Amino acid sequence: MESSLSREEAWALLTTYNKDPFHLQHALTVEGVMKWYARELGFPDEEAFWGNAGLLHDIDFEEYPGEHCVKAAELLESGGAGKDLIRAVCSHGYELAVDIKPEHVMEKVLYASDELTGLIWAAAIIRPSKSVQDMEVKSVKKKFRALNFAAGCSREVIEKGAAMLGWELDVLIEKTILAMRSCEESVNAFMNARSW
Repeated sequence: MESSLSREEAWALLTTYNKDPFHLQHALTVEGVMKWYARELGFPDEEAFWGNAGLLHDIDFEEYPGEHCVKAAELLESGGAGKDLIRAVCSHGYELAVDIKPEHVMEKVLYASDELTGLIWAAAIIRPSKSVQDMEVKSVKKKFRALNFAAGCSREVIEKGAAMLGWELDVLIEKTILAMRSCEESVNAFMNARSW
């Protein structure tokens, strides 16, 4: 798999349709998480592609929430994205909005970690540190079981994603915490440097 867009082109495409700092921070976080996973799982040559999939995964969510993962194909194609990238982005809406099943390990990671990054981030910002650097799996598991906490983060999708990867839920949580730690500082620095 090769990225059909440069990082700069991907960011320009994302920000054409997304302006909300919350959405942009999530996109940057998932980008960093996906790049970490590419290295961790033995796909360092595909790091840019995995990163772009993470960066662009919610490209249609802000302007077309009712067509999430459906409208994305059109927006990505018009922006010059290749078929592999379009498929990867759309597959994270499997059984929610589309019938494109995650097949490649990268697609499974995106499907599994997207919702989980939201849950971990929500758990982190209420900690004294407001950081994932001191987050532990048991803390996330506690919030995972509290269904009224970050209710928009689908526990079912997270569990299905772990199953797709053949991992225990604790393994997915642990790896995703580590992935978020790897990019937290750079994401925060980027967001803080901008005048919203």
